[in-house]
Amino acid sequence: MKKMRILSLALAMVMGASALTGCAGSGDGGNTSGGGTSEVPTLTWWTVGGTVPSDFADSMAKINEYLAKEINAKIDIKVASWDSYDTKMNTIVNSAEYFDLMFVNNTNYSRFVNLNAMLDITEKVQSVTPDLYKFVPENLWEGVQLNGKVYAVPTYKDSSIAQFWYFDDKYVQKYDIDYENIKTMDDLDPIFTKMKEGEGKSFYPVKMAQGSIWNGFFNNYDDLCSGIPAIGVKVDDSSRKVVNTLEQPEIKHQFELLNKWYKAGIINPDANVSKEEYKGLAFGNAQGWPGAAGTWQKLQGVEKYDLVKVFGPMYSTGTVQGSMNAVSKNSKYADAALKVLEFANTDHKFRDMLAYGIEGKDFEYVSENVVKVNKDSSWGTGLAKYTQATFFNMSTVEGDDPDQWKDVQKQNEEATESVCMGYSLDQSNIKNEITNCIAVWEKYKYDLLTGAVDDLDAKLSKCIEELKAAGLDTIMQEAQKQIDEFFK
Repeated sequence: MKKMRILSLALAMVMGASALTGCAGSGDGGNTSGGGTSEVPTLTWWTVGGTVPSDFADSMAKINEYLAKEINAKIDIKVASWDSYDTKMNTIVNSAEYFDLMFVNNTNYSRFVNLNAMLDITEKVQSVTPDLYKFVPENLWEGVQLNGKVYAVPTYKDSSIAQFWYFDDKYVQKYDIDYENIKTMDDLDPIFTKMKEGEGKSFYPVKMAQGSIWNGFFNNYDDLCSGIPAIGVKVDDSSRKVVNTLEQPEIKHQFELLNKWYKAGIINPDANVSKEEYKGLAFGNAQGWPGAAGTWQKLQGVEKYDLVKVFGPMYSTGTVQGSMNAVSKNSKYADAALKVLEFANTDHKFRDMLAYGIEGKDFEYVSENVVKVNKDSSWGTGLAKYTQATFFNMSTVEGDDPDQWKDVQKQNEEATESVCMGYSLDQSNIKNEITNCIAVWEKYKYDLLTGAVDDLDAKLSKCIEELKAAGLDTIMQEAQKQIDEFFK
């Protein structure tokens, strides 16, 4: 893996009176014994995923038996749906609702830290969970630093990103799709048109929903961990100029393609409002690695997907921050929370429980590091593996490439770097503008990233207008100032 620069933001983060008063707990106790008693603490862990199994509570009881015996702790996993995750986590943080652990990513991490909601674990992660600290590579710890401090445990997995598009092989064969030579969204246009004409009115080559809008749309721009896709620096721009991505010609062209496909019936008509978790997709796009095809096939119920890599692998601060788990500033059991994360990253049995459910009910071991998932298990569609812990102590699924985790490590080693690698936007002085711009983007993103608009120019112009009114230009100016100072 390439070495990241040690993050040391030029501007000090200001945690003043404007921080949420409800998030001002000490978080320094955190004894696993529940304050010196024999109580086994139950930790509330918020994450994101699909519909949890109907017998989820029974399964968690079995997992907690193991946890209580091994590390004297239990967990209460709460799952926000894909379409409601952003809103739900914002509500939890802004209302000071109690939790112990939360899955966070590059869209909300720095903002929640600035709201004083997350515990500074810089020292604690080393003293309380030394095995965890040693296990996660140094460059990942550097990648999650804000103002030189660590507020979350990075997930050691495909920490650089590579974007893949994939087709159901039966359509590849039927329509002679030369998928290996696809490079851009323009290359998809004649393919989708042919599929639509051949399959008929009720067939949608591209099916999307609020929880599955076009993935990787802004990959060529580093969003600086702002949480606002409308701001970015092109990943190969040596001048590191901060731009409004929505005004860039190639981005607008991509919007036009989505809108064209929507109007042509290539994209399903309810894409911007649907909350369905569609199965059997003829086409999909996701960040991953070649071996991820097996997982996508199983999730979608498709016999075979043919993949093509269209971006990366590439490191940015945001890719490292794509999956993390943070301890609440208000947690009564901060030490226990970190030990749960340490156990998830170092204990093979617990890692497989989080990923696959209960042995004998949800899965069986074929060998020590390979599992067979029972066909009637819904565990894997309810909980997202990438949010939990490392991939590198997790079993592979029978039929998948047993060496896929080695492929992931190789992909990390081959990754290039964004020109802004190591930098993360200090949001201290622009918290209100960030919050307001995110609210505007949330209002428009489903329409724009599914193409579901009647008048694209009008919709895009209105979005840009409202973003500017919310403070987009102020954020861009502050980001440019910080970047110029950081890289001088």
